[in-house]
Amino acid sequence: MYCDRIELKRKQMLDFAEKYGFTAEITVKCSQELDKLLNCFQMNSEE
Repeated sequence: MYCDRIELKRKQMLDFAEKYGFTAEITVKCSQELDKLLNCFQMNSEE
């Protein structure tokens, strides 16, 4: 569940980075969304 969403978001972020650059607002926003997914995954894994 989380793994699929994380992988999809990671690919999306890399696509944005390739197209717009790593510091573009859309890339940074996607990176932040990926961070949230990773944090949720980690918190659920520790329970």
